[in-house]
Amino acid sequence: MSQHSADPAPNTALATVAGHRDWWRDAVIYQVYPRSFADSNGDGMGDLEGIRSRLPYLRALGVDAVWLSPFYASPQADAGYDVADYRTVDPMFGNLLDADALIRDAHTEGLRVIVDLVPNHSSDQHEWFKRALAEGPGSPLRDRYHFRPGKGADGELPPNDWESIFGGPAWTRLPDGEWYLHLFAPEQPDFNWEHPAVGDEFRSILRFWLDMGVDGFRIDVAHGLVKAEGLPDLGAHDQLKLLGNDVMPFFDQDGVHAVYREWRKVLDEYSPNLRPGAHPEKIFVAEAWTPTVERTANYVRPDELHQAFNFQYLSTDWNAAELRRVIDRTLDAMRPVGAPATWVLSNHDVTRHATRFANPPGLGTQIRTAGDRELGLRRARAATLLMLALPGSAYLYQGEELGLPDVVDLPDEVRQDPAYFRGAGQDGFRDGCRVPIPWTREGSSYGFGPGGSWLPQPSVWGELSVQAQEGVPGSTLELYRSALAVRRAQPDLGAGDGVQWLRAPEGVLAFRRGEFVCVTNTTQESVTTPAYGRVLLTSGEVTETAGETKLPSDTTVWWTTT
Repeated sequence: MSQHSADPAPNTALATVAGHRDWWRDAVIYQVYPRSFADSNGDGMGDLEGIRSRLPYLRALGVDAVWLSPFYASPQADAGYDVADYRTVDPMFGNLLDADALIRDAHTEGLRVIVDLVPNHSSDQHEWFKRALAEGPGSPLRDRYHFRPGKGADGELPPNDWESIFGGPAWTRLPDGEWYLHLFAPEQPDFNWEHPAVGDEFRSILRFWLDMGVDGFRIDVAHGLVKAEGLPDLGAHDQLKLLGNDVMPFFDQDGVHAVYREWRKVLDEYSPNLRPGAHPEKIFVAEAWTPTVERTANYVRPDELHQAFNFQYLSTDWNAAELRRVIDRTLDAMRPVGAPATWVLSNHDVTRHATRFANPPGLGTQIRTAGDRELGLRRARAATLLMLALPGSAYLYQGEELGLPDVVDLPDEVRQDPAYFRGAGQDGFRDGCRVPIPWTREGSSYGFGPGGSWLPQPSVWGELSVQAQEGVPGSTLELYRSALAVRRAQPDLGAGDGVQWLRAPEGVLAFRRGEFVCVTNTTQESVTTPAYGRVLLTSGEVTETAGETKLPSDTTVWWTTT
């Protein structure tokens, strides 16, 4: 039996945007990495006008919202996550009029718009930081960042032993002798969130974009804003670990939650409860890397943020027992705070799941080898149907609906990930998941734009393009479209806080949600399960005989019992 699908449910444009309260509890949100999505002017770099031109594609795909990675004014030391001006669009992406037009057109298409916010650090070209450097030690502006004298007889050693996530010390010394903190690249100095001016500025930034019409914010490094008092050495953290506290002194500090409670008050000013009919409901989603899902749940308490990415799920290997464990633990953690689980398999910082699952387990989320691409795609399709069947919200990363693998063989001279050049810390191979996506079978950039692309695309890109897959039964693109249509049409899918696990063979996940049943075979062998009803959708070929269903390896099937 081949794929089965339901007819797509209509997307009712602006009426849907304005009319669905708590839409974020079961939303499917599509991440656009602007420089790699669509290029309108032929300079090889994606832009806002390019995104705007492709909004009908996203509506037809069936997603509810679009999350845009940073497009603010930036020297691009870290692909826009080093922001020089939070209220300006970088010229490489367009201007504020382009942003306004994109938001308006998205709403017309029935799509909400979530923008990235980068509050942990700014660019070293931010006006505050430039003035702090120019004014020298003792400048009040230095208090808005973390400037410190060094250790040693002449202050020649860093203030503490923290290391940058990108490798090397987390401190850079200035000619005037002081050091400043940067948990990422030296071009990304960390804000001091103990200073009231920092909080005032970001509440103003929130209002600026809310007034522009955005529907929410994804908060970059949401776990990193507040540092442990006194900026203690990691050696002190080792002692804390002995006491069972695995929270790093520069990440996931409890003080960060006061920041988000203040932000939530700003967002509530734009709530339909307070201003009926004026605004659809706005949301925050946290990029919060925490030791446990229980710590993640702290970010989505009722007076804080709405969603938090489930990185524990993203990091789980293709193994039924491990997947069930993290699913149960996630749902158990979110239930007491009344927040939805938020599932994700790929994003701009990790190897695409079609490549992760093509390699042996245990390699982490940044992988340098292509692996078995056929196996990886089969597992990725099955994993996507499993994720979309779980209670809560889901995030898709651009191009995963085409089954794109990571480009693992980029030449060294074209790489742009700053971590790659640091020689330590992160592997620095994030460029592989950022290669511009293909729209057409042919052309210098496979339809990405009139010219080339900022990262080279593989020769196989044409056969993976939207044009090559659109309308083709069994293609990954059509699987995603069908899955989102079924999810929208089935009353038992989407929002919820639990699943009913069913008895299944080892290596198989089977659960019921009302009249909906999902079964996933993660093994390398075919398995036989009951035929639970009418097949809605499958990630691969299945066979049904005499009330039983034969599932091949690495396959997910959806049923309805009605």
